[in-house]
Amino acid sequence: MDFSLIVLVVIIAALAFDFTNGFHDTANAMATSIATGALRPRVAVAISAVLNLVGAFLSVEVAKTISGGIVDDAKVTPVIIFAGLVGAIVWNLLTWLVGLPSSSSHALFGGLIGATWIASGADAVHFAKVVEKVLIPALASPLVAGIVAIVGTFLVYRITAKARQDVVGRTFKTGQVLSASLVSLAHGTNDAQKTMGVITLTLIASGSLAPGSAPPLWVILSAGAAIALGTYLGGWRIIQTMGKKLTEIQTPQGFAAETSAAAVILASSHLGFALSTTHVCSGGVIGSGIGRKLAEVRWGVAGKMVIAWALTLPAAAIVGAIAAEVSMRGSWGTILVGTAGVLVALGIYLASKRNPVTAKTINEPENEQPHPVAA
Repeated sequence: MDFSLIVLVVIIAALAFDFTNGFHDTANAMATSIATGALRPRVAVAISAVLNLVGAFLSVEVAKTISGGIVDDAKVTPVIIFAGLVGAIVWNLLTWLVGLPSSSSHALFGGLIGATWIASGADAVHFAKVVEKVLIPALASPLVAGIVAIVGTFLVYRITAKARQDVVGRTFKTGQVLSASLVSLAHGTNDAQKTMGVITLTLIASGSLAPGSAPPLWVILSAGAAIALGTYLGGWRIIQTMGKKLTEIQTPQGFAAETSAAAVILASSHLGFALSTTHVCSGGVIGSGIGRKLAEVRWGVAGKMVIAWALTLPAAAIVGAIAAEVSMRGSWGTILVGTAGVLVALGIYLASKRNPVTAKTINEPENEQPHPVAA
């Protein structure tokens, strides 16, 4: 296969991953606002799409972590990166099908690590950087967001305890529009950059860019556009899980959850930590449920999410490693892996049609009961 052609194939695969990241992680920003009725579903994802695109231009620190920190850019090739992307895309689609808000970020890291390890050896993976920039933030970020959301939710309900509840509801619905928009902006500063980093790593590996280069403008624009398009189409399955199945969200809770998540994501993007926005936002939602008196957190759903989180990196690494083993055998191997990836994606899409979740049904889970504005 011509070298320039494989580079183009990798770029297309990276943008396809970014697209799945968009509809997979839309729930991060907009699930609580949709659940409380602060925003209509289509309006919510449109706002989120625009702000994801804007956020992609605000920082490149996370992109630098991906392109020069996780794996040795001198020991990877476009074929290896392609195999890693296949692993990430397959895991993203599987978790989307079952409505589990797993980490697209960790799927990407896992796919790249597995493919690089099997193709170039363990020394091609910077495990110290993986621990520092990926694993520690993965453990700390949902806890920090959850604690901030607990405190924020408790204070909000204490402060507004004697206020008219209709006024409280209207006020915090407006607040949710702002806080959800901030999460979308933060999501663009962190998640869109991961695809920028992958494309930049590919260009470095192919000799098109010098080692240590920042993402070119066209890379920033294309990555931002791909995640924005995916966001606009909406990941209704995962939005339903985050907004309705994890805990019943009221407007003050939604505001607290979104604000805490945005603060953690923006701080991490500034520091170059490639954390999972899914973990952060899930921690914020759970924290808001704990912080409201008598609120119910459905720990069974939360437990399934944590299991998915734990499996994401190793599962994507295994798929990435298998894809790399096949792809490294020649052009026919790369074609076989790409074809298999397309067929798996098509099969998952057809399976999703058996139990569709749409913008019209997103707020209608089984046995839904109306809740007052405040406890």
